[in-house]
Amino acid sequence: MTSIDHEGAGTRLLAPGLAGFYEKATPFSWLIIRVAVGSALIVHGWPKIGRARGPGELMAKMPELASIGAEITFVLMIVELIGGVCITLGLATRFFAAAAAVEMAVLTFYIYWGNGYAWTARGYEYTLMWGLVLFAVALRGGGPWSVDRRIGREL
Repeated sequence: MTSIDHEGAGTRLLAPGLAGFYEKATPFSWLIIRVAVGSALIVHGWPKIGRARGPGELMAKMPELASIGAEITFVLMIVELIGGVCITLGLATRFFAAAAAVEMAVLTFYIYWGNGYAWTARGYEYTLMWGLVLFAVALRGGGPWSVDRRIGREL
């Protein structure tokens, strides 16, 4: 049995009996990625807003953010929380995924780059990986199971 990928190039399945499963499950794959990415952003954004009364207080609690300024820190907080919710729902997916990818680029190259690659040494491994995944979401959009698709509008 041959499987047709998105670009139309055929490949042979090692287990042809799984073709039906793959056909039914594939539309959900982008939903899973979107929910994973969006919920990770929410989990990082909510505590920042909950434990600080604004960017100034947050920067006092997280000194690595002090170097980028209060305005940018506020934008990062909004992108993580509001963007995370919207990416999870698939609403304005491309916009918020692109904004969060830019955030991850700032964090990767401006905040964590000097620490090296390994996240265990506060390096850029984690932010680089999430930035690349967010960039892929921005390129792909919300997918078939998204509010964007439901309303028929996308950025």
